[in-house]
Amino acid sequence: MSSQIPTETTTHGSKNDREIVDAKVIVTCPGRNFVTLKVTTRSGVYGLGDATLNGRELAVASYLQDHVVPNLIGRDAGRIEDMWQFLYRGAYWRRGPVTMSAIAAVDVALWDILGKMAGLPLYQLLGGRSREGALVYGHANGRDIAEASDAVGRFIEQGFLAVRAQCGVPGVKKAYGVSSGRAYEPAESELPAETVWNTPRYLEVAPRLFEQLRRDHGPDVELLHDVHHRLTPIEAARLAKSLEPYRLFWLEDSTPAENQKSFELIRKHSVTPLAVGEVFNSIWDCKHLIENQLIDYIRTTIVHGGGITHIRRLADFAALHQVRTGFHGATDLSPVTMGAALHFDTWVPNFGIQEYMFHTDETDAVFPHDYVLRNGRLYVGDTPGIGVDIDEKLAAKYPYSPKQLPIARLEDGSMWDW
Repeated sequence: MSSQIPTETTTHGSKNDREIVDAKVIVTCPGRNFVTLKVTTRSGVYGLGDATLNGRELAVASYLQDHVVPNLIGRDAGRIEDMWQFLYRGAYWRRGPVTMSAIAAVDVALWDILGKMAGLPLYQLLGGRSREGALVYGHANGRDIAEASDAVGRFIEQGFLAVRAQCGVPGVKKAYGVSSGRAYEPAESELPAETVWNTPRYLEVAPRLFEQLRRDHGPDVELLHDVHHRLTPIEAARLAKSLEPYRLFWLEDSTPAENQKSFELIRKHSVTPLAVGEVFNSIWDCKHLIENQLIDYIRTTIVHGGGITHIRRLADFAALHQVRTGFHGATDLSPVTMGAALHFDTWVPNFGIQEYMFHTDETDAVFPHDYVLRNGRLYVGDTPGIGVDIDEKLAAKYPYSPKQLPIARLEDGSMWDW
């Protein structure tokens, strides 16, 4: 259930009205850490941007506060493209998750301001609706196959049309994506938790999981699975082939994609659809993957991919090669990013699906928003801008709490990909 946010008074601003007079970085932890940039113009209209980088939040907060904010004051908030080029090309040290998350926060805040001044929701600024609602998928998991199947059934009962399924791996204490009786949040300790991984056992259990899910829930529900970069290319090819009978919507992050050509090996062996990109920061990270049609869905997020201005270019490039969007949308992204992403999802012609995990009640209270979930789809409202606000007084009651993502090692102690 979404919270209600106040409707902004429409302001048709001149250049003087659009002058940026203040920009502040807000760090809060209503259940998990978020970094928010609030940019305010002379006319009093403000915009919000998310700059959260899970486990490295303060690095982006410092980048913004110490290096970006001083460059914003006095500039025209309406020059969105010029601001993006200034922050990207002008920094010299281009790309990377810290830089691109900071750029994204500024970019989304400026789009939010533009929408408020125009009196239009963001999707109208992008070109209007391509669809009424955005198909989303939820996260179901269990300690074993039976428990995971029960969890999938509960999501279907809630109206979800697509569900990501993960289950425990025999002999592996903390398998990726499996919660311990509460909502899954991997960043749980001040220093990284150390987990142990066993690939052969995983490759044995994963196909059995989806065999059971199809038996229990039938052919209509869309099923997804996240490997979380755990496999070599040939192992990923083996898994993708073994999952073909169960018609996955996608197999996500089957192998690390720093070497984009590694996906060529997977494609040679399987027709299971492939998704990748939540850790990408620019179009260059997926250029070979897209133009050679080695993936079916690109998952790069607005917050980690340089904002709406850059992700729009990436989505248009993907559309030329029949690759669709499938934005990352876990709880390490604030409602500010979810709001912006849903406006983008509502407009973008080559939309595929949107990941969606429920935020805590505390988070929803800090970030009131107008998007709502109905029958397996998320719908944006018509509030001018991105349709998300922040309660700064409430945010101040939740101080930053240091948390880092886990690491993984093989059973012999070797570092592996978490």
